Amino acid sequence: MPDETTVRPIPWPAAPIKAGRLVLREPEARDRAAFVELLASPEVHTYLGGPRPRDELERELPETPERWPGSLVVDLDGAMIGQILLRRAPEHHRPAAVGKADLGYLFLPQAWGFGYAAEACAAALDWFDGVLPGEPVVLATQTANARSMRLAAKLGFTEVERYRAWDAEQWLGLRSAVEAGGQAVQGV
Repeated sequence: MPDETTVRPIPWPAAPIKAGRLVLREPEARDRAAFVELLASPEVHTYLGGPRPRDELERELPETPERWPGSLVVDLDGAMIGQILLRRAPEHHRPAAVGKADLGYLFLPQAWGFGYAAEACAAALDWFDGVLPGEPVVLATQTANARSMRLAAKLGFTEVERYRAWDAEQWLGLRSAVEAGGQAVQGV
């Protein structure tokens, strides 16, 4: 595992990641409408500060959603049902998270309750463990988001801290990567 001064970039998959019923892949032009729906959905953004206005998204979102390291479409039978975000935590994040890989996810409401988030996040974490073994991953969510809290526990995240931000209690969890020998790597 790198020391505190060395942060390895997260390589990005050249090929789609197969995840049981799902495929994690780069965005394509056919995903634009699903991205608009995802970003404009009040249900999706209940714990994320609220949705963006649909008309603004229609104007600003490119015909082919931007491809950037850290963003993968979650595809079910050829249709986008969500997005996985796996990137380095930004400098403005909590001190315990800065420089670590940060997992985030958004799913369309009609995809909730089928285990897709767990399946997609587990596949993304498995891929990550393969390319950067020993690297810890963090996940932040509101404590009021019971589904997200359950998923974090299921994925192996343990609480690092609770803090107040955006007028709500937030939870920061850490998932220590498992090395090839099966020993957990301490992350914080």
